[in-house]
Amino acid sequence: MKNYIPKSSKSKALRKLINESLEILESVGIPFEGLSELRLERMAECFLAVADVRKDWSTVKSSSDERYLRTRDIIPYLNKYFDENISSGSYDDVRRRDLKPLVLAELIVNSADDSDAATTDPTRGYALHPDFKDLILSYGTLDFPAKMEAFIANKGSLSESLNRKRNLKKIPVKLPNGVKIELSAGEHNLLQKKIIDEFLPNFGSDSEVLYIGDTSNKILYVEKEKLQSLNFFELLHDKLPDIIAFSRTNNWLYLIEAVHSSGTMNEMRVYELRKLLKDCTSELIFVTAFLTKSEFKKWMTDIAWETEVWIAEKPEHLIHFNGHKFLGPY
Repeated sequence: MKNYIPKSSKSKALRKLINESLEILESVGIPFEGLSELRLERMAECFLAVADVRKDWSTVKSSSDERYLRTRDIIPYLNKYFDENISSGSYDDVRRRDLKPLVLAELIVNSADDSDAATTDPTRGYALHPDFKDLILSYGTLDFPAKMEAFIANKGSLSESLNRKRNLKKIPVKLPNGVKIELSAGEHNLLQKKIIDEFLPNFGSDSEVLYIGDTSNKILYVEKEKLQSLNFFELLHDKLPDIIAFSRTNNWLYLIEAVHSSGTMNEMRVYELRKLLKDCTSELIFVTAFLTKSEFKKWMTDIAWETEVWIAEKPEHLIHFNGHKFLGPY
């Protein structure tokens, strides 16, 4: 069995139960992509609480057993049986983050938001789907693989559904070197496409893209050896800007942030990158990109001096936060 939560401080028995629950959830198509160990552990625990499983799977209960649990009841259950210390005010996280994928996959039935049910109604809350209970009762037996395949064939897989949806909405991008990649949908990645299609041809001085991240794949495309040849720092996605491009002609390294909801080249960000790139052999060009002028206005006071701003709706212009360097008549 895979160890999904190697850093957990729980007892051996609890770790085993949590890992088993995650194995079940992954086998029926719950996507784990982008979830931290903590979030995986919490999702598993909420699933176990709704199913009323504390030691082994033979005790699993579903709506057919009239086992319903409200989010406000899940937290004390986890604190009591799973060695947690969760604040009673965190019930909204349980609903929006931990239980949501299981509800979307129809593994758990949600009647918590049923406006027709009185708050004292015992069937108001979350319950395991009876079909999922039947599958779980076969876990650990020779029948489980076949029953799991039949279960997915009947209900479908949330992972596959989400992947199909994501693939339909991909944003195709052709890099300057001719390589074709696909970005996931969203305004942030639409801006990244515009940076590659319009900013770099206008202001990139024959540059090539050495790195581009994606909202669902932080290191979507990278020219690792070329970055290393420039003495670039270790590729940690939380330190990288959205796009890195290199002009061999000018020996300029473009560090570009595509801003939709956060992430400008502010003074702290520039200082951090300069420090990380103290051994870089190229000159550094810091760029913050926006889709519209109105978006830029929201962040204008956040922009660091000695950096550039590019706005996609006016692609032929740059805004220089560079003092006297570019002062002069046109």
